[in-house]
Amino acid sequence: MLTMAPMYSEKVLEHFRNPRNMGEIEDPDGVGDVGNPVCGDLMRITLKIDDETEIITDIKFKTFGCGAAIASSSAVTELVKGNTILEALEVSNKTVIEELGGLPPVKVHCSLLAEQGIAAAIKDYYERRPDKQIPPQVQEKIRKLDRLDPHEMPG
Repeated sequence: MLTMAPMYSEKVLEHFRNPRNMGEIEDPDGVGDVGNPVCGDLMRITLKIDDETEIITDIKFKTFGCGAAIASSSAVTELVKGNTILEALEVSNKTVIEELGGLPPVKVHCSLLAEQGIAAAIKDYYERRPDKQIPPQVQEKIRKLDRLDPHEMPG
């Protein structure tokens, strides 16, 4: 019997088998819910952020989806933890793909979901703090990501 399963790198398999930062932060400073319930990829990113330094001190994820979605979630948490909000927003889906050693073209949308999840959680952080001005680069990144449908991305 032939299988059509995409080939995954060892790093993807490692993050899938041993996901980092899985779970949900109690009383988070920001929550990002992204995904497409029709295809089954749903991701929640929760953040703890130091209000003075805007450093992400903790991050957790819950993902309902395929192995690539779980691996992308795990990888993105490692990439942004300990960074400032602005540094975290520089992590793109391409950064996630590179960290994972590549993804099959049909799974690239999972890395974009991870990028969108971070941006959504950061947006939520600012929305919970009306006294804080949302930086223009944060607004621009969120606008850009809101226009993208991960499932319509080219491979």
